[in-house]
Amino acid sequence: MNVHKNAPLTPKGREAMVRSVVEGGLNHAAAADLFNTTPKTVAKWVKRFRAEGIAGLRDRSSRPHSSPSQTPPATCKAVAALRRQRHTGKQIAAEAKVSPATVSRILRRLGLNRIRDLEPAEPERRYERESPGEIIHIDIKKLGRFERVGHRVTGDPSGPNK
Repeated sequence: MNVHKNAPLTPKGREAMVRSVVEGGLNHAAAADLFNTTPKTVAKWVKRFRAEGIAGLRDRSSRPHSSPSQTPPATCKAVAALRRQRHTGKQIAAEAKVSPATVSRILRRLGLNRIRDLEPAEPERRYERESPGEIIHIDIKKLGRFERVGHRVTGDPSGPNK
């Protein structure tokens, strides 16, 4: 979490809030008023503190511990195999009996969502010669021909055009 150090509910602020309830004897509503939050939030942090101590007051990831409804690995392998045979997303969805959105998610995760990603990478074309100076590069450009110095140098505005 990206918060400034004096934010009210950083781990340090949570510790102060929890200690005011556990050691200071405040109820959840009074602590919520004091720390500008809700009693439910105070109860959550007090419960974590009692269960885990100071370590329970740190930020946690919101990612779930498990994903029971995720696509089975066998389906993912089948989708990848069909994609390597150059099937489109709709064809894969029909054969694997999953939705096109699921096929799209699986292919994106595997890095196979574009047909061009299936082709081997084209080798770099290197510009190398056997010996230095084998090819000489010359910049050629036609420049104007100056007959005399211009008016900016001489200060004389009566030039050939007058």
